[in-house]
Amino acid sequence: MSESPFSEVLRNATWGEHATAEDDSYLKALMAGRLSPEAYGEMVAQHYFAYLALDGAAKTLADDPIAGPFVFPELYREEALVRDLETIYGADWRSRIEPSKPTRTLVARIEQAATWPGGYIAHHYTRYMGDLSGGQFIRMELQKIYGYQPGGGVDFYLFDKVGSLPRFKQEYRARLDALPLDEAGKQRVIRETKLAYMLNTEVLADLGRVAQAELAA
Repeated sequence: MSESPFSEVLRNATWGEHATAEDDSYLKALMAGRLSPEAYGEMVAQHYFAYLALDGAAKTLADDPIAGPFVFPELYREEALVRDLETIYGADWRSRIEPSKPTRTLVARIEQAATWPGGYIAHHYTRYMGDLSGGQFIRMELQKIYGYQPGGGVDFYLFDKVGSLPRFKQEYRARLDALPLDEAGKQRVIRETKLAYMLNTEVLADLGRVAQAELAA
C-alpha cells in the first residue's frame, strides 16, 4: 500500500480542530447579519495583528530551503487589512483597535514557532488554506450583509494576485507533499498545526463577547 501524501495526512489529522473552529457563536451571529460593521471590524482587527506576525515571519524565512517554498508575497495581507480597517473605522482606525489577549498569545506563538521552518508552515497552512477556501464564502456573505465592495471592507478575503484559487491550492498541497522532513519532523508540523487551530479558535471564541454585548444591547 502506498503511503498517503502528507497534505492528506495533515488535513485528516487536523480535521477535528478545523470543524471546531467553524462552530463559533461570533461567526454565526456575523454570518446571520446580526452584528454591526464595528463588531465585524473587531475580527478584522485581530486578523491584522496576527497577519503582521505571520507575514513578518515569511519575510524573514524567504531564503530558507524548507520554509521558502511557502513564502508567497502575493498572499501578504497587511495592505488589504489596512484598507478594510480604514473603511470600517475611518482614518483613525489605528487608535480604535488593539489585540485581544488570545491574539497576543497567537502572535507570540507565531513568532516563537517561526524560529523553526516547519512551525511557520504550520501556522501559514492553518490560516491561508482556510482563507482561500471557506473564507471565500464568508466574503460573499459579508458583501451581501454590509454592501462592501472590492477596495475596502472585505479585501482581506480577495486574492486577486494569486490567479486560480483551485490551482494555487493544488500547488500548495504539492509543496506540502514534497517537504523534506522525516517522519518526526512531519509529526511535529501536525502538532503545531493542531495548536495553531486551537489558538485561532480561542481568538474567535473571545470575539463571542463582542457578539453577546451587541445582541444584549
